[in-house]
Amino acid sequence: MKYNKILLIDDSATSRMIMKRCLMIAGLKDVKYFEAKDGLEALTFFEEGNTTDLIITDLNMPRMDGNNLIKKLKVNNKTKNIPVVIISSMGNEVDQEELKKMGIKGIIQKPLSPIKIIELLGI
Repeated sequence: MKYNKILLIDDSATSRMIMKRCLMIAGLKDVKYFEAKDGLEALTFFEEGNTTDLIITDLNMPRMDGNNLIKKLKVNNKTKNIPVVIISSMGNEVDQEELKKMGIKGIIQKPLSPIKIIELLGI
């Protein structure tokens, strides 16, 4: 799949910068990147009529975490088919299975690396 627009969601500007750098190293250079600092900001992005081909999000964020964001995205006709990748340090298999049942594309365990992105996205 070709990714032209990617939304990066994390409450840490440094983490968003690392995500973007790893994606670019993985080969996603000619991409328009958007950023949100939490789930609420990401929902506003879509409510304003914006679209994206891929969402990469952290789970632990203030105001609205990644779990609640994914639940809202997957019941909205405009966003339910956008692939979602989670970048997380969580190790709980039960949580991962619940997220997979919600329809996420995959989970990349921290630390993030270009190789992990290439493997998951098949770039």
